[in-house]
Amino acid sequence: MKEFFQLLKHGNTSALTAAIVNGIVSLVKGITYFFTGNVAMFAETLHSLGDAANQLFVFTGSALSKKRPTKKFPKGFGRIVNLVLLFAVIVVGIMAYETVKEGISHIFHPAESTGFLINLIVLLACTALESTVLLKAMREIVAESGEEASGFKIIPVAVRNLKSAKAATKLVFMEDSVATAGGLLAAIAVVISHFTPFHQAEGIASILIGLLMFIVVGEVFLDNAGGAIGKSDEGMNLQVGQRIMSDPDVRDIQVLTVIKEGDTFHVDAEVELDTTLTLAEIDDIRDRIEDDVLKIKGVSDVVITFDEVDNTLDWQYGDGR
Repeated sequence: MKEFFQLLKHGNTSALTAAIVNGIVSLVKGITYFFTGNVAMFAETLHSLGDAANQLFVFTGSALSKKRPTKKFPKGFGRIVNLVLLFAVIVVGIMAYETVKEGISHIFHPAESTGFLINLIVLLACTALESTVLLKAMREIVAESGEEASGFKIIPVAVRNLKSAKAATKLVFMEDSVATAGGLLAAIAVVISHFTPFHQAEGIASILIGLLMFIVVGEVFLDNAGGAIGKSDEGMNLQVGQRIMSDPDVRDIQVLTVIKEGDTFHVDAEVELDTTLTLAEIDDIRDRIEDDVLKIKGVSDVVITFDEVDNTLDWQYGDGR
């Protein structure tokens, strides 16, 4: 239990912040829906509740993934975060289904809700809170990418580096992007429904919010299913390969595998060396290559094996020199 709480200190802070904020937001929205019966508010309540539960799971999973390797699990626990995220999208999927279902029901059986002003204030205030979490996630993505940006420049830099972001940070970004957009959609629907006889607007907003949630489900599922199985990273593969080929004694790379385990990468490479080298020289080359590859951000484990030069070029991306 002591180890568990120590691991929690290393959990994804964006996920924890998002869980707390969305928990508060879902409570406020839920109370507002209870008194007003606004279907767009119902959709937003389920959305925020699902986000809060997910992000709490993600925070816990990201912390447990930092557990040190053991004899039974020598590759570590990095994939726990992927498994947790796969479970989390099931929750989002259920919430999305209920949101769409309620929206369709409201379109066929429209009813005017009460409490226009309180609905609008709550939606805008909660959207503002969720946007602060989104901003925090974008800042983390920028920091993880190694780039520098401030002000509105954070947005394009974060979007550009989203694919390379940590799984937990990426989920927070996607969920709170949908939450912010959904909050604005719901607010617009409330205004339309209040000032016009088109009360179906709230139902349409609910359906759109649900569909946005389904997009998150699909994207996160595909991303983390690959991570749970053991997915190769092409960008990191190229970077590692070029780093290995830059060593003056390496003639070629026969096999290179870079597998993402949670937020870190495991590298396994078989390189070609001249047969004239002594065992001591080969050992020094191994240490040099491993130390060099471990300097790449995100790489946690490197295994280098050797073979003799076969006069056939296997490394297809160039030598990087």
